[in-house]
Amino acid sequence: MVSQRDDSVATSGNGGAAEKLEKVVIRFAGDSGDGMQLTGDRFTHEAAAFGNDLATQPNFPAEIRAPQGTLPGVSSFQIQIADYDILTAGDQPDVLVAMNPAALKANLEDLARGATLILNTDEFTKRNLAKVGYAADPLGDESLSDFVVHRVPMTSLTLAATEPTGVGKKDGQRAKNMFALGLLSWMYGRPLGGTETFMREKFASTPDVAEANILAFRAGWNYGETTESFATTYEIAPATLPAGTYRQITGNTALAYGLVTAGQLAGIPVFLGTYPITPASDILHELSKHKNFGVTTFQAEDEIAGIGAALGASLGGALGVTSTSGPGLALKSETIGLAVMTELPLLIIDVQRGGPSTGLPTKTEQADLLQALFGRNGESPVAVLAPRSPADCFDTTVEAARIALTYRTPVLVLSDGAIANGSEPWSIPQVSELPPIDPGFEPAGAEDDSFEPYARDPETLARPLAVPGTVGRAHRIGGLEKADGSGNISYEPANHELMVRLRQAKIDGIAVPDLEVDDPDGKAELLLLGWGSSYGPIGEACRRARRRGVPVAQAHLRHLNPFPANLGAVLKRYRTVVAPEMNGGQLAMLLRARYLVDVQPWTKIAGLAFSAQELVGVIDAALDGSITEMEQNKAFTARARATYRTTGGK
Repeated sequence: MVSQRDDSVATSGNGGAAEKLEKVVIRFAGDSGDGMQLTGDRFTHEAAAFGNDLATQPNFPAEIRAPQGTLPGVSSFQIQIADYDILTAGDQPDVLVAMNPAALKANLEDLARGATLILNTDEFTKRNLAKVGYAADPLGDESLSDFVVHRVPMTSLTLAATEPTGVGKKDGQRAKNMFALGLLSWMYGRPLGGTETFMREKFASTPDVAEANILAFRAGWNYGETTESFATTYEIAPATLPAGTYRQITGNTALAYGLVTAGQLAGIPVFLGTYPITPASDILHELSKHKNFGVTTFQAEDEIAGIGAALGASLGGALGVTSTSGPGLALKSETIGLAVMTELPLLIIDVQRGGPSTGLPTKTEQADLLQALFGRNGESPVAVLAPRSPADCFDTTVEAARIALTYRTPVLVLSDGAIANGSEPWSIPQVSELPPIDPGFEPAGAEDDSFEPYARDPETLARPLAVPGTVGRAHRIGGLEKADGSGNISYEPANHELMVRLRQAKIDGIAVPDLEVDDPDGKAELLLLGWGSSYGPIGEACRRARRRGVPVAQAHLRHLNPFPANLGAVLKRYRTVVAPEMNGGQLAMLLRARYLVDVQPWTKIAGLAFSAQELVGVIDAALDGSITEMEQNKAFTARARATYRTTGGK
């Protein structure tokens, strides 16, 4: 929770007041066994408790345990903290903490000139340097002359600090991430108590390990306090955020809380049928903690069994949910089609990652949009929504559940790796103030066979939903085409045409809010239109452009099927429309086809989220007319490179 500022935070012991900053971007990087995610997470918790606005972006390897000290094994955690409202985890780190040569080499190109490097010199051995291709020690030449370099023997200092606990050398070395955390906590005035309490709770069963980590943490803080190398501390004041109670939250956790809340608002149990898959597995982990709210989690033997169980739970009167990533969504497609035919509420959570096939399990992408819309046989329409940020996962999920239950339809929620693993402050809502969700189950009736399971609500076109066993509400269910009204099996051509069009009309008629456009002075001729995790980079790029006097408008889509009713009018209002996407231009293609507007795609398929600065360049290119050529050059460059490799440069 964000609380009142802790007045016990450390101040510099080197004399003089701390230097005030508006923001800082810090990246912790090391081997995948160095605890960088834990280090970043603890720094994030303390920033949230202090009251800073923040955004984080973890980055970790796909391999469970890559060879130690190698480039494929580098894990990192980036956080931006600020005294004002921010939208991203930052473009370039101001501070890089590198625990070994691999971490330095993997991240050095991301740093701006003048950035601060804090290097664990104990790991810069000939063997470790050779592993990552360093011909010479960068600490001994001029290759780091553009940066402020602090050489800190973290491993040996940590071993010395942990020696009194009696832990072995291996356990002592593992605590070096806490030394780094202590040093950064001193530099930026973070309190000590929260992390020490966390360590004692985390390692309650091994008190000696807990004490070793705490001693390493204090040693890092004391090193900053006493060494002359670090002459300055920094202060970033709490941000002024709207009134409320806040906590730091990841996208997957917010999504899980949204599911729990939706069940409470509807007064029905929640059933998650799923199979673990990166980066969606944390949804299962979090929901499994909330049985007291009527949540049942079922880890199935495969993706198909998971969604089958979820659909069965929906038929039985629960909120059926399944979670997956792109490869799993492909496997679930037949059962999603069954949910369309049976017109049952079902939530499918797709946390997108790089593809195709197994692709890039730990990297982000937005390339499942067309699969979500069309990846099934026949005319099989479903509602599709996408959260824009970690905190927005909560609201989007509640909205998705409301649509699923109201319209008797599957709803796909397209999160992605950047949102799922990233975090930001979340204003905790009062659930009692949220509007209830009426599942609208059919009451018991007379045993006269008058029930028509495929009759339609005249407003929503939703069919009645009767839980099996309800008196007087027995009916057929299955994947064969249904007769209008009765739900009997029908092969009649006219009936099939009618039912296909009714199912489509039901989705088209879902009530969604109009698209809001951020165009401060109404003079912009350029609109940047995004969806999903591009929200933050687009928003920050527009802020920077406007500070230069460049008028630019921004809009963001949560509802991807159906689109907002005013979307076509918004697109036609601007001379130039650019849709930045982490795919090959899927949304742009849909908009061009639907509205006959020349929407310009700007694509990125690198497994990385957009940076705000690269989108500032996109704004400039769109305004000077070079953006189309620049986008086309991406395909040309790929083909040219392949040709060069094939011909040997001839």
